[in-house]
Amino acid sequence: MTAILSETIKTKPSARRDEETAARLAVMSAGATEGWSVANREAALERVKSMGLPQPRDEYWRWTRPASLIAPEAPTASVFDPAETPIFDAVDRVKVVFIDGVFSAEESDPLELAGVSIERLVEATSDIHWASELYGKLEARGQSPVERPLAALNTWAATDGLLIRVTGKAEKPISLIYKHASETSDATLHHVIKLEEGAELTLLENGPAAARFNKVMEVDVADEARFHHVRAQGRDHERRAATHIFARLGRESLFKSFTLTANGVMTRNEAVIELLGDDAMAHVAGACMGDGDFHHDDTVFVTHDALNCESRQVFKKVLKNGAQGIFQGKILVKDGAQKTDGYQISQSLLLDGDSTFLAKPELEIYADDVACSHGSTSGAMDEEALFYLRSRGVPMAEAQNLMVIAFIAEALDEIEDEGLRAELLDRLTGWLDRRRG
Repeated sequence: MTAILSETIKTKPSARRDEETAARLAVMSAGATEGWSVANREAALERVKSMGLPQPRDEYWRWTRPASLIAPEAPTASVFDPAETPIFDAVDRVKVVFIDGVFSAEESDPLELAGVSIERLVEATSDIHWASELYGKLEARGQSPVERPLAALNTWAATDGLLIRVTGKAEKPISLIYKHASETSDATLHHVIKLEEGAELTLLENGPAAARFNKVMEVDVADEARFHHVRAQGRDHERRAATHIFARLGRESLFKSFTLTANGVMTRNEAVIELLGDDAMAHVAGACMGDGDFHHDDTVFVTHDALNCESRQVFKKVLKNGAQGIFQGKILVKDGAQKTDGYQISQSLLLDGDSTFLAKPELEIYADDVACSHGSTSGAMDEEALFYLRSRGVPMAEAQNLMVIAFIAEALDEIEDEGLRAELLDRLTGWLDRRRG
């Protein structure tokens, strides 16, 4: 039996959309005008012109206003210099630093790692390159059935990024560190990652990046390969960012991505995952803590197009002082994708009456032998549990912190590496300590 539980609603182009798209393109230019990426960039530009940039009435933007992401000039953001030790600093890793979207050789480690080839996008200028089969191609696949024009804009205009090809098991993680040095920076980064059959890589990301940040990551995970992604979107208070992950999974492959977000005026994280090989597994998870002028949107689309595949979407949001949280998640099970196991949960903990959480969970199923579920809840802190902790002598602030940590534990558990999980838990505890009361 075929079950269709939702369908995508598209809007027609408008004069305002055309005007805003033209204004944004007028102040931008292609990230490269020669070499292997030009054809892919030109195709992306045509997609942008055809779709137009997002508008508030678009179905998947009706809760997240795109104005600050599409304006010709980036909003300003004060440079924020955290006093605490940089995250992941204790991890043995290859550090790659970008300052306002530009690679910094002085602050980066040598781009060398056994079993891994690492190149800068702007330096890979030959007419033939392995990345030509991926750059912009996964992004283009991800434009249907939901249009993602900011990702296409990135493919056309990206000025820097990494091309990473993994042929074996990487002995240490690659750590991408984004730094913010100018109050008016507008960064556009595009990373392409290809894991060959049986390869494995852990990729770390952290830092404020820029006043406005548009990033795309395309990940091709071949048969039996494993990709781990852990991202921390840091303590800067005025960031506006749109990030996109497009991933394609082969047979018996693994893709796991986790994002921890604290602060930022507006953040939209999109993930578009295709499971194309039998017995593949994709987990996408996140936790965010918002206080005050904070808007955080997780938009996920997972397509099952093979046998016996598993997907999990686990998202937790802790909100206070008027913060806003959004979750839009979809599981699409195509005809023939039998034995699919799809799980989706989105929950919010509202620490006051002014904060809001909006959720749009979706299932669209064309196979009859599946186990798919989704759920979404939103509520205040459990007063009985809080009373229990207080009756055992736990101070109020500490009791509240313990309950917040317990709430997001399911999302944190998606990180396989215990050291990385402990690092993010420490950062979360610090964030809570600074906002007691």
